[in-house]
Amino acid sequence: MLTLALAYGVLEEGLVTQSLFNPNYAGLHLLQHWFVPALGISVPWTLTVLAIHTVWSIGVPIALMENLAPAEARTAPWLRTPGLVVAAVLYVLGSLLTVVGTLSNDHFVAPWPRLAGAAVIAVALIVLAFRWPRRAGQLPGRVPAPALVLVLTLVAGGLLRLPDAVPTWVNVGLMVAAFAATTVAVLHWSRRAEWGAGHRLALAAGATLTYAWRSFFMTPFAGDGPVITPVSHVVFALLALLLLYVEMRSLRTKAPEAAHPGEALADLRSR
Repeated sequence: MLTLALAYGVLEEGLVTQSLFNPNYAGLHLLQHWFVPALGISVPWTLTVLAIHTVWSIGVPIALMENLAPAEARTAPWLRTPGLVVAAVLYVLGSLLTVVGTLSNDHFVAPWPRLAGAAVIAVALIVLAFRWPRRAGQLPGRVPAPALVLVLTLVAGGLLRLPDAVPTWVNVGLMVAAFAATTVAVLHWSRRAEWGAGHRLALAAGATLTYAWRSFFMTPFAGDGPVITPVSHVVFALLALLLLYVEMRSLRTKAPEAAHPGEALADLRSR
């Protein structure tokens, strides 16, 4: 699923909005640091935006929704064939509207070799997603408590993109280290029999809280103001906390098979 999410990120930012290649996308000058002329991309921006789509656009919402109905998530698909067709049509229409809107505001079009390269990479990721070998059962071994997984996720999220005052090589190095360490750790732990719904919720909660606290240090594209901006940040942060509270209650009542991890995560409410 995460490989498909990465493919979505490449399609979205490489072909639909073309922010990977546009040096003045939304007037933000996203490609000014560590620009690679041969590829037409900026290393920090490419890492950042693809991580955002892989983790936050796709991975986190799926994890949060499946936690609300863990039994159904294991046995039933979200959509049948008609639903998949409708979703695909809506995705194509949404992408076309985004392309038209982007071109109307900014007439930038990337050279065709870069667009073709993004398309080839996206298709390769989609093919790879369906060819990953299935896991052959769970392995013995201990895993960290969900509370520790939450803390580690928050730390990794904090390293996603440091302020521009930090040297670019430090920024990129910490991002790559955070991506690699988190990926290796989760792949290792999730194969253990003790890994459960509480750990998956801890990962999603850490990512959700990362988005909440980081919003206080960002400026909106439009509608910024001395009142509306901080108020909106507080409102969305509180909604995130409310959602996670509902998620923890759901974990305790609907996933008895994950009682041990769920109880460890539920202890977070008192901290």
